[in-house]
Amino acid sequence: MRRYGERVKPGIRYRVRPGAYAILFAQGRILLTRQAAPQPEYQLPGGGIDPGESPLQALHREVLEETGWRIGGLRRIGAYRRFVYMPDYDLWAEKTCRLYLGRAIRPLAPPLEPHHRAVLLPPRRALECLGSAGDRAVLARLIRAG
Repeated sequence: MRRYGERVKPGIRYRVRPGAYAILFAQGRILLTRQAAPQPEYQLPGGGIDPGESPLQALHREVLEETGWRIGGLRRIGAYRRFVYMPDYDLWAEKTCRLYLGRAIRPLAPPLEPHHRAVLLPPRRALECLGSAGDRAVLARLIRAG
């Protein structure tokens, strides 16, 4: 599986943290979440898969929590991993990121996660804004494929 981001730090014990994330189209734009804290960053919506959840169950839950949107038409398009420190969990993690392509159907509610808001951007603008190198690589590949 391809790795993006920081190199593995010697002497650090990383905990594997599986996750599911999505590139979601709505009327030609892409749904992102803008997380204001701990650092402002645009992200593909998604997150960790909790014990007992399937990747798709986790993705639906995470997208609703981070954006307030209902999603559908999902298909897996790839995966990558990255090694990061997660300050919210005080955890060094090996994030295994499953990526899906789908549709943002409609907003149901405001985001449930504090410091998050839903943002719809044209694909090339979304590519410029995304904070994760892995997310940018997958989106760039989709844009090139047309």
